[in-house]
Amino acid sequence: MSTIREIELAVTQLSAQDLARFRQWFDEYDAQEWDEQFERDAKSGKLDDMAEKAIADFRAGKFKEI
Repeated sequence: MSTIREIELAVTQLSAQDLARFRQWFDEYDAQEWDEQFERDAKSGKLDDMAEKAIADFRAGKFKEI
C-alpha cells in the first residue's frame, strides 16, 4: 500500500493528459464516497435533528426563496 507522500509524488509526475484523467476519476470517486456517506448518515438517523430543524424553520417562515 502506498503512503500519502508516495501518492502525492506520483501525481506530480503525471503528464497533463494523465493528470486530467486522474482528476476526472477522483472527482467521480469522491462524489460516490460522499453519496454513500450521506446515505449511511440518513439511514442511521444522524441527519434527523437537522431535518427537523429545517422543517420547523420553514413552517415558522424562516426561509429565503432562491
